[in-house]
Amino acid sequence: MAQWVANWQEITGSSVLIPGNPKGIVHFLGGAFVAAAPQVTYRFLLEYLARERYVVIATPFVNTLNHGEMAQEALNRFEQICDRLYVTGQLRKRGLPVYGVGHSMGCKLHLLISSLFNVKRAGNVLMAYNNYPARRSIPFVDQLSLLTDVEFTPSPEQTQELIASHYGVRRNLLIKFQDDTIDQSLLLRPVLEGMFPDWVSFRVLKGTHLTPIAQDLPWEVGQSFSPLDAMAQWVKQGVYRDLNLLTREVGFWLDPTTVR
Repeated sequence: MAQWVANWQEITGSSVLIPGNPKGIVHFLGGAFVAAAPQVTYRFLLEYLARERYVVIATPFVNTLNHGEMAQEALNRFEQICDRLYVTGQLRKRGLPVYGVGHSMGCKLHLLISSLFNVKRAGNVLMAYNNYPARRSIPFVDQLSLLTDVEFTPSPEQTQELIASHYGVRRNLLIKFQDDTIDQSLLLRPVLEGMFPDWVSFRVLKGTHLTPIAQDLPWEVGQSFSPLDAMAQWVKQGVYRDLNLLTREVGFWLDPTTVR
């Protein structure tokens, strides 16, 4: 069997992977400070999804204070790319289910997209959800706040209210990592479960807030296996065990017929 090779395309500033005979479309949004090049920072996860026959559209973004505008821009770019893929014939099958997959800030943007705009989503995967105020999220914002009241739009409280009153995606997967001190999935979970009983899945997995951006980086062992080599191999095994567990969990939730 020929080895699968990822053929990334750049379309209107987004990174796109199109597998043969796709069974769905994933709109991916990453974390606030690692989302500028998602095909690099999230390569392992995104290429796994493409191998599972999902079209991957990874939309980069620059973090600003106006998260509502960021959500609208991310949605507009996603829809423009989908239209272009159909017009050019790169996608032929209409009606593919669309899933939002987000990490950290990307979760908040997907929640806003599905609360502020009339979109159709088969489901959302929300990894390490984060909805902290600006003072905790942006370095040095306390110094700026001496001059002006700096806060995100919508604020964390307004975001929670929008979700509770307007969020329209029934099926959701929330993933919390065991060693993640900034995750807020436990606050989001009861809100979604109150709206969609029996449709919200919650998983606690081994890992940290940065587990989704772990990569398969090579480590060349020297002629003699040193203590440093041993430590590197031990760390690598742990990191990729957590990452592989994450990818399998996401893949199985997207399609329960997927073999783990």
